Order: sequence, then C-alpha cells, then structure tokens
Amino acid sequence: MGYKKDVIKGVSWSGSLSFLTKLVGFLETIILARILAPEQFGSYGIALLALGLLEVLTQTGVNIVLIQEKETDRYVSSAWVVSILRGVVITLVLLIATPLIANFFHSLSSEVLLYGISIVPLLRGFINPAVVKLQKDLLFGKNFWYQMVILVVDTVVSITVTYLTRSPIGIVMGLLAGVVVELILSYSVVSPRPNFHFEKIYVSKIFHRGKWVTATAIFDYLFFNVDNIAVGRMLGTSPLGIYQLAYSLAVMPLLEIGNVFGFVVFPIFAKLSHDRSRLRNAFMKMILGVVVLAIPLVIIFTVIPQIFIFILGEKWSAIISVLPILSLLGFVKAISTASSALFLSEVKQKYSMVITLVTIISMLATLVPLIHHYGIVGAAMAALIGSLVALPFSFYFVWQLLQKKV
Repeated sequence: MGYKKDVIKGVSWSGSLSFLTKLVGFLETIILARILAPEQFGSYGIALLALGLLEVLTQTGVNIVLIQEKETDRYVSSAWVVSILRGVVITLVLLIATPLIANFFHSLSSEVLLYGISIVPLLRGFINPAVVKLQKDLLFGKNFWYQMVILVVDTVVSITVTYLTRSPIGIVMGLLAGVVVELILSYSVVSPRPNFHFEKIYVSKIFHRGKWVTATAIFDYLFFNVDNIAVGRMLGTSPLGIYQLAYSLAVMPLLEIGNVFGFVVFPIFAKLSHDRSRLRNAFMKMILGVVVLAIPLVIIFTVIPQIFIFILGEKWSAIISVLPILSLLGFVKAISTASSALFLSEVKQKYSMVITLVTIISMLATLVPLIHHYGIVGAAMAALIGSLVALPFSFYFVWQLLQKKV
C-alpha cells in the first residue's frame, strides 16, 4: 500500500476522530457554559494553566523518540519509568505551589481545583508508553476507538458532576475519570507491557533526543498561554473565562485540523525521507488539505460570530469581539502545526522551537500594552501578531528541508 492510501485512510480515521472529538467538545462546552458563569470557567482555566506549565517543563519527548526508533519495544520499560518519575514530580510541585498560584491570580476559588487536578499527572505517568504504536504502526482504526472511549467517559462525568454540583469541580472529575480509563485501556489494547526496569543507554537517548521536544513544548506553552496568564493576572477570572472559551471555540478546532494531518503524515514523511520528490508532493497536498478544511470555519467566525451569543447566552456576549481575530490565529497555527510534522520526520525538532520562540518574542512585545488598551481583544491581537511574524521562518525551514538532497 502506497503512502497516498495510508494518508487517505489515516485522514479518514483521524479526521473522523477529530470531528467527533470537536463536536462532543463543542456540545460539552455549550452545556457547561450554560451551567457555569465566566468567572467559574476562569477558575478552572487557572488550574489548567498551572498543570500545563509543569507538564511542559518536564516534557521528555518519549512519544517522539518511540516513533523515530525502529525497535519501539526495547524502549517501552525505560520510557515508562521516566514517565512515572515525571508524574510524581509534577504532582508534588503542584500540591506545594497551589496556594502561591491562587494568590498570583487573586483567585481563592481555584485552590480546590488545583488540588484536584494535581492527581492527573501522577496517573498519567503510569500509562503504557506502547500506546504510541497505534500511531507509529498506522493503526488508525484502533486508535479511533481507543480515544473515543476516553472521550465519552470524560464528557459524561464532566457534565453530570458539573450539573449536580454547579461547580467546575465536575470538569476536574471528568478529566480524572478519562485518565483512569486511558490507564486501563493502555494495558489492554497494545503490547508489550512495561515493567520497572530501565537501561541507562535508552534513558540517555530519550533525554538527548527529547531536549528539543522539551524546549519546543515550553515555547509552545508560552505561545498558547502567556496571553491567558496576562489576561488572568491583569483583568481577572471572568475575562479569562470569556477569553479561554473564545479560544477553545475559534482556535482549537482549526488547530486540530493541523494536528490531524500532522499525526497522519509524520510517520509517512519519515518513510519518504529518502525520496525528496515524493516528500515534496506529499507535503504540498497536506497543506492544501489543511487550507480547504480550515477556510469554512474562519468564514463562520469572522462573518457571523453573533451566532454564539444565541447558543451560549447573553452572559457570554463579550465573546464575539475576539472570535474573528482568534479564528485567523487558528488558521495560521493550523498551517504551522501541520508543517512541524516535516521537521519531526527529519529529526529537526529545533526548527519548531525556533519558530515558536520568534512567535513568543513578537507576541510579548505587544501583549501588555494591547491588553491595557483593548482588554481581551488586545490579547487576541498580540497572539495573532506573534504567529504572523513567525510564518516566514516556517516557510524558510520547510523550503530548506524539501530542497535538501539525500
């Protein structure tokens, strides 16, 4: 079977998974927005910001290394031990830092959410790293059902508990339930099962290869969240809740389009690295696919953003001011994210790091003054400016790799 058939099959399964994930996520968001107030969303957002920061600071790049290596099974136990230690560290730090984080954002209501969410990385650490084989071996159908079960459990628990408690603690409970199910499934759907054994040479290779992934993850976190941090600190939890909801509606679906294509073509690009002509052809078709799928969503968010007030309710009316800007950000980020699959396949993780660094510097240069003058609209403008400034760098690196002679 040629790479074209693999791409079509992979995009079909991964596209279906992405569509259902976003559809379920959209419906869940609408329901939760109807139940909760913007400030409650903001409190939960603070907990996610803290968890996300600690996770990227300890990012090891295990999954990337396992895909790049021909013999994945040899690394599973070593990767598992590394993941467990990472989870323990994140949990302990989050437990200790919770009062400081709540104080930084002037949000005492986020404390209980922070304590609850601190359990997530501990549980995630025990997930079987061999699940990466679902992607590496192009087992897209199996991965579809694996992810769907987790999604359904997470969603049902989140909505049910939130409705009963009228509190964002329900979202945390849903997240925990999903992680527990994923932990169980990871030992049921793939092999081998890891054990408490590691080899120094493998651990060393994981950290050596993963350093660029770690750096890129840190920069990615800053790109996706420095505006959220600034909004939460400068404007409060209610504007933060509105901004984060707008971001999840306008940016994340578009970004997911890039993620789907990147997920599918990463292993395929790796296989085509010896044939630059076929690699160039595959890359251009991937970009075209991203653009065709993304444009209709951008039109909806820029032309008729008022529809979301009807869906969400008047308490979220401020959201329409940022949806058009964030949709353009999502479009640019979808192209950039899809392109990063090429960098990973060529073991050029540092390119992604450089692009993200340029984005962050450009965004930070305008973030505070724009928020000061335009509020959440200014935050969206700063994020868009950052992504546009970095786009030429992405084009240059892509051109450089596609022209490289084997």
